[in-house]
Amino acid sequence: MSDTTYNGWTNYATWRVNLECVDGLDPRDHGFKGITTEDISDVYDFGEYLKGYVEECLFAYTEIKPSLVEDYARAFLSDVNWYEIATQLLIDHCVEENLPIPEHIYMASKTEVTV
Repeated sequence: MSDTTYNGWTNYATWRVNLECVDGLDPRDHGFKGITTEDISDVYDFGEYLKGYVEECLFAYTEIKPSLVEDYARAFLSDVNWYEIATQLLIDHCVEENLPIPEHIYMASKTEVTV
């Protein structure tokens, strides 16, 4: 099996979408009120929100009819690890706001957290 990681992310698609579409996004500006449980459902839900947000940005405001280009874009997005992006955005938010990083968020991250 070959290594598909890219710049510390799961794969190229995850890295690219994070860089181009959600880097610097503040979870509070998108309805995320905080981490309220000790399980991963809040992170998963935020990841699902991010997926919808990116798809809306790419497809909702264009007049592109279903086409080969859209099919390729959707195939690219299907490779994105939305959970990984959501986890990193929440960790970044905690660090920027000097909030403690909940253990279940920290443990979900593959990246080293520096505070």
